[in-house]
Amino acid sequence: MKLSALMAAVLLSAAVTGAQAADTLAKIAESGKITLAYRESSVPFSYLDGPNKPVGFSVELSNAVVDAVKKKLNKPNLEVALMAVTSQNRIPLITNGTIDLECGSTTNNTARGKDVAFAINHFYTGTRLLVKKSSGIKNYGDLGKKTVASTTGTTNALVMRKYNTEKNLDMDIVLGKDHADAFLLVESDRAVAFAMDDILLFGLIANAKSPGDFEVVGDALQVEPYGCMLAKDDPAFKKVVDDTIVGLMKSGEFEKMYTKWFMQPIPPKGMPLNLPMSPQLRENIKSPSDKPAT
Repeated sequence: MKLSALMAAVLLSAAVTGAQAADTLAKIAESGKITLAYRESSVPFSYLDGPNKPVGFSVELSNAVVDAVKKKLNKPNLEVALMAVTSQNRIPLITNGTIDLECGSTTNNTARGKDVAFAINHFYTGTRLLVKKSSGIKNYGDLGKKTVASTTGTTNALVMRKYNTEKNLDMDIVLGKDHADAFLLVESDRAVAFAMDDILLFGLIANAKSPGDFEVVGDALQVEPYGCMLAKDDPAFKKVVDDTIVGLMKSGEFEKMYTKWFMQPIPPKGMPLNLPMSPQLRENIKSPSDKPAT
């Protein structure tokens, strides 16, 4: 009797210990519901095209994962709940289990990897330059003794200051309060270039009054990967997400999705971003990796 009681205690202890690790698939199976995060304005990854209608490249990745989960759990009628998240709350909502998956424009880096897990990287962005086509500027070496804009509170501004010092370019770096403000500095000829994540620069050009006046130039500095976020220490769910993304990459479907959202006209204005796939992303399609930025 005592032995049975001891065994029961051991089993209970093991169950409690196991429960501390995330088991998203079990939670989804029990509740009959998967909760996806979306962003309201991360064009073209995850954004609203009408009330409660998230669209975008990362939204399609999320939907592909849902299809895989339905198949794995044999739950074709699985409920899909959607929740808007922000830069501030997206990680806490993953760690506390409120949302199961966040596919947006979130950088996969080692600091965040202490709290959450990241799936296979699905995009790479780096600091590049938005300029007027008439400027003649093609790369960072052309910026010597010129006024260059970036945005307050961004890593891009820090990268440009460091580059300016190392290369002794004597740039005058001015900071806009937001991306639109920094873009206006170039548009009004108060700066010759705007240094920022290339994808954001292409988005600004697509929505400009005269898109044909601008271009994105320069090598990519500080290249960082974007990845879908999920709970840490949940290998079973991570495998489903990773296998889904790798499957899309190997089948050619991923490249079709990329062309749709980055090269062709997209909602709401029907303007194309015209952002060709980066060498880093092409390499990641050949050899899929979830390697974080440092």
